[in-house]
Amino acid sequence: MVEIVNAVGSGSFDREFDLSVVAEDLGSVAEFDEEKYPGMYVRLSEDSPLATINRTGKFIITGADSIDELYDVKESLLSVLVEPGIVFEKDLEWFRVQNLVCTTVLGGDLNLNALAIGLGLEQTEYEPEQFPGLIYQNPGFECVALIFSTGKAVITGSSDLEEAEAVASFLEEELSRLQLN
Repeated sequence: MVEIVNAVGSGSFDREFDLSVVAEDLGSVAEFDEEKYPGMYVRLSEDSPLATINRTGKFIITGADSIDELYDVKESLLSVLVEPGIVFEKDLEWFRVQNLVCTTVLGGDLNLNALAIGLGLEQTEYEPEQFPGLIYQNPGFECVALIFSTGKAVITGSSDLEEAEAVASFLEEELSRLQLN
């Protein structure tokens, strides 16, 4: 089973912001210190995903546990900005899922040296003294899989769950074919 552990989305408002004024209007949910970072952080509740808004109107939401939560936070952020008149709903030009970080378990202990050879050295990178996992990128997929000797894997770089699931299925089939699990 592939599980989303972080969903990242980005969007853009059709306007520029004076972030010091916006931070003042939003109060405690906003944090802006131009000397530390040129963007404004907005966290709608203590454990909610973080939105970063830039002066240009572009924004990023990170830390959502699902695609639904990502879109819910986007809607909540829009409401918080619409209420004091900072933006109008029509100012939102676009919003999309940018990246999903997913985890899955491919099986038990894995021999990553054998797996690198089996998957093809041109599609893998495994240097255990640099990083404990095997990095796998199949040219047929957008995303990258980080595979660990425990059998756990992190799949990242996809903007939809179906692709991450397809990569996990492909890897499970390859492990079976190579008789490594």
